[in-house]
Amino acid sequence: MTTGHLTRQTMGVCYYPEHWPEDRWVTDAEMMVAAGISHVRIGEFAWSLMEPEPGQYDWGWLDRSFEVLSNHGLKIVLGTPTATPPKWLVDQMPDMLPVGKDGNVRGFGSRRHYCFSHLGYRAECARITTALAERYGNHPALSEWQTDNEYGCHDTTYSYSQSALVGFRKWLEDRYGTIDALNNAWGNVFWSLIYRSFEEIELPVGAVTQTSPAHQLDFRRYSSDQVVAFNKVQSDIIRAHSPGRGISHNFMGKYTDFDHYAVSQDLDIATWDAYPLGFLEREIGDEEKLKRYMGVGDPDFDAFHHDLYRACGQVRNGQDNGRWWIMEQQPPGPLNWGTFNPEPAPGAGRLWVWEAFAAGAEVVCYFRWRQPSNAQEQMHEGLLLPNGEPNAGYHLCGQIAKELDAIQAAPSAGRADVALVFDYESQWMLDAQKPAQDVSHLDTVLRTYSALRRSGVSVDIIPPTAAAAAGRKAVFLPMLMEVTSDFVDALDASGAVIVAGPWSGAKNNNHAIVEGLPPGALRKLIDIQIRRIETRRPFAPFPLTDGGNFAGWRDHLIVGDGVEIVETQTDGLPAVLQSGKLLYLAGRGDDVAQDRFVRHALTLAGVDWFDLPDDIRIRDNGALRYIFNYGKSTVDMTQVFEESDLAMGSLVLDSCDVACVRIT
Repeated sequence: MTTGHLTRQTMGVCYYPEHWPEDRWVTDAEMMVAAGISHVRIGEFAWSLMEPEPGQYDWGWLDRSFEVLSNHGLKIVLGTPTATPPKWLVDQMPDMLPVGKDGNVRGFGSRRHYCFSHLGYRAECARITTALAERYGNHPALSEWQTDNEYGCHDTTYSYSQSALVGFRKWLEDRYGTIDALNNAWGNVFWSLIYRSFEEIELPVGAVTQTSPAHQLDFRRYSSDQVVAFNKVQSDIIRAHSPGRGISHNFMGKYTDFDHYAVSQDLDIATWDAYPLGFLEREIGDEEKLKRYMGVGDPDFDAFHHDLYRACGQVRNGQDNGRWWIMEQQPPGPLNWGTFNPEPAPGAGRLWVWEAFAAGAEVVCYFRWRQPSNAQEQMHEGLLLPNGEPNAGYHLCGQIAKELDAIQAAPSAGRADVALVFDYESQWMLDAQKPAQDVSHLDTVLRTYSALRRSGVSVDIIPPTAAAAAGRKAVFLPMLMEVTSDFVDALDASGAVIVAGPWSGAKNNNHAIVEGLPPGALRKLIDIQIRRIETRRPFAPFPLTDGGNFAGWRDHLIVGDGVEIVETQTDGLPAVLQSGKLLYLAGRGDDVAQDRFVRHALTLAGVDWFDLPDDIRIRDNGALRYIFNYGKSTVDMTQVFEESDLAMGSLVLDSCDVACVRIT
């Protein structure tokens, strides 16, 4: 076995054999093979069946499911069952349950009912993982592992338990050494918040009003470190007992409560769970987009996460082509958890899968094989109907498998000329102290990402590290809160066009305004200072002289010598400034402004871009260029690309259609 890349892209499915009669399993396996499925995820919610009584394991049903799947040539992804500890374990150690901000214990009865800080539960997870890995770790059908399931889902990263308090105090002592150092770092002279010892520190919850933003930031760091430590325990055990199998975890969309780059240091494969319509309904919050893309999802939201988790898949091996999958792909049917759950538009389900393969996904696994007839997810469609007959997703899976056979694409997106920095700590800093209700690092990054996508540019999402930025033609760092001197030096040495702002370089590592005013270390490259930030409600944007607006945010700047003002606002304040190869954006652009900013930077960097029709997106993967139509109307792209180079589809793209051309 090897943890290297798969040589070709393929389809998978999430399967729960324990939910169905055993005499159905062979039929299911035969149907999977017929649909072109190669990988099957099992086991991640089955602890109470694996260990029905404390210390008494029952592997019979799992042995038999391995046998059935293996006999049909299917590769197994085995999940550790630690997202759903059994009731007997909760009764043994009731303090393992997470505690909410309101102080209430979040009890048994659903899932994810544990606190990451509870060391006793962590030990129990090590025990069940060891037992599982010893039994199945070298099974010939076992291809990959998944640790736990969706870390932090249902707001479970942050627990305000006694275990968390004890762990947090120890973490702070390790970080600062002395209480005086902590008091100084947090600025505790303010509001008389001086502590005499680490034992006096409480969790940042339940105070009369806002707690110290530095206190909040460190609690976020601590909580993220607990997720990293929890995951590492399982990953280390699996590596010891199941060598050569890739270890993965399935991350989520628009979830920033812990550092996914850090967790990925112990993973071979980053995977995520993609539900385009659920995300559009729950996460986008834009009524116009809801109307426009109700049946297909936001054109850039899932694509951004493909690129983000490809970056996470690079963390451990340091290679440009990090391993990443879709572990749960929405089938072409309604979900059970959206605010509303519309039917996908015709063709949308196929578009979603090809968007992932275009971004270099090795495997796209549908969630789930068969729609359940009871319990919490019975309204979530699967590839099969509740009665076991094929649903639309089953037929679509077979169609895509045949298209994969025909196109013979490799799971490799390559290194992009354009990089976009996304940083979890920047999001935590803004969560801890918001200058406006709608301010978000992730949202600001997504605005830039969407503009790059509208320009037909393939993008790598990167952490703020020198290695990730090296060799680029353009690097964008929107609202990157802490910009270190080392990172600035690396950006400068790279020779790339750098696009910073708004409010980049505003804070130091302790959530304090940087000495000498923002943008801090970036002042090495551009002589400006931010003297004020101004935020407004959406109905009062800041108009720009060349068109469009700053949407609710702008920096008021002091401009030094040698800085060119490229664009202004209609009231005369600078909008875009340039010094050498660094561009500074003094606000958060709307789509019109952001497109102009991005294309100016790309031209300066010598990066080709396209003036695409609305709702068309492009993504390059090696020698293949994929074209997607997220709109409701047919679009003719024959004036842009040569039909003779077609590898798949037609350059006259219907709604939700996909085409692929070979780049010559």
